[in-house]
Amino acid sequence: MDIESFFETMPFANLLGIELTTVDAGHAEGQIELHEELSWNDDHMLAHGGVTFTLADTVGGAALVSLVEQPVPTIDMRIDYLDAATGDLYAVGDVHRCGDAVGTVDVEVLSEDDTVLATARGVYKTGE
Repeated sequence: MDIESFFETMPFANLLGIELTTVDAGHAEGQIELHEELSWNDDHMLAHGGVTFTLADTVGGAALVSLVEQPVPTIDMRIDYLDAATGDLYAVGDVHRCGDAVGTVDVEVLSEDDTVLATARGVYKTGE
């Protein structure tokens, strides 16, 4: 499976402008440029929580897909928003566990100055 092309064909991630920058052996990184359509506030550029969540979920899934080489539907994701996202976002995900039925991935979402904006743990289906 060509992982990069698999994620390039995800319409929702493409709509938001999510770009995977690294996908390799249980690790993935990605980014999204914040523009006014992704802000929840007319007066200030503040990323909607759904944008942050989708970036974390996409990067987390990519990290796991790099190991199992098949789609991994999200079972659950818990996210803690730690700071306001006022600019472009970057996410780093690492597989915590890759089992026969489920896998877990830890993801950090960071600002351009490397401030941690959110932490997440995703649980994905890896098999029957």
